[in-house]
Amino acid sequence: MSDFGAPEVVATGLRFPEGPVPMPDGSVLLVEIARGTLTRVAPDGSLSVVAELGGGPNGLAIGPDGAAYVCNNGGFQWTRAGPLLFPGHAAHDAACGSIQRVDLASGAVTTLYDSFEGERLKGPNDIVFDRSGGFWFTDHGQVRSSGRDHGAIYHASADGSSITRQRAEMIGPNGIGLSPDGGTLYVSETMTARVWAMEVVAPGQLAPPPPWAPGRFVGTPPAFRLLDSLAVEEGGRICVGTMVEGGITIFDPDGGGSEFLPIPDIGVTNIAFGGADRRDAYITASTTGTLYRVRWPRPGLAPA
Repeated sequence: MSDFGAPEVVATGLRFPEGPVPMPDGSVLLVEIARGTLTRVAPDGSLSVVAELGGGPNGLAIGPDGAAYVCNNGGFQWTRAGPLLFPGHAAHDAACGSIQRVDLASGAVTTLYDSFEGERLKGPNDIVFDRSGGFWFTDHGQVRSSGRDHGAIYHASADGSSITRQRAEMIGPNGIGLSPDGGTLYVSETMTARVWAMEVVAPGQLAPPPPWAPGRFVGTPPAFRLLDSLAVEEGGRICVGTMVEGGITIFDPDGGGSEFLPIPDIGVTNIAFGGADRRDAYITASTTGTLYRVRWPRPGLAPA
């Protein structure tokens, strides 16, 4: 693993951080699920709250209008194990997830979507914008007293005017990202630890799935690990936050194997690329509340 730089601590004291977004001024926006906030991490590691979101802000992306778009899972129950913080069952028996928009100048929060065809969103998790200006997001679902929710994949417009469900009845879809040409959507499932590829046939529309699967199987780790959110390299590799054995699992998009970069946390959840050459990888180590930066051997894909 000598091609990777050593993990460098950028910030500590975060409350289960996810969704890092490197900004042009050198700061990093992220969400703190257990604090219910959109937070800015300054280059010196100091923290400031941009907006109070409530619930469980989980995924984050910057839209074409410069606003922040947040997947809010509705909130978790939390457990501590020594210094580590773990999410558990949903905080509420009733589904209450949503997609929120945050004006970064004022901190004003609006809810864009909280349902699809009368059915409440269960636990929105991760988000990526496409070249049409719309966005894909995963609804991971939650574990409730009634059992585990099925998950789904949605596409929605940034102005709140339309939402479609493109996959249903998935098993915990979590990370989501697009290939460099925008023609393939990648989704990681947490509990199955599988990465799937799905053909995008038109803006916001996926090709029908094959039998018994939501898409083309890309890969799974060689040991017991759980998969979280993902980012795509400029060359097409898929980099997935990995838990149990904490780190980043890097999959070949054609299914030709994987490599693994360990990070010192059992719950590594997200990776995002920034810096002038897009080789600064910002990684959330969530159970310890740490944001790391790793010098990456290859550039990450620029946002759409």
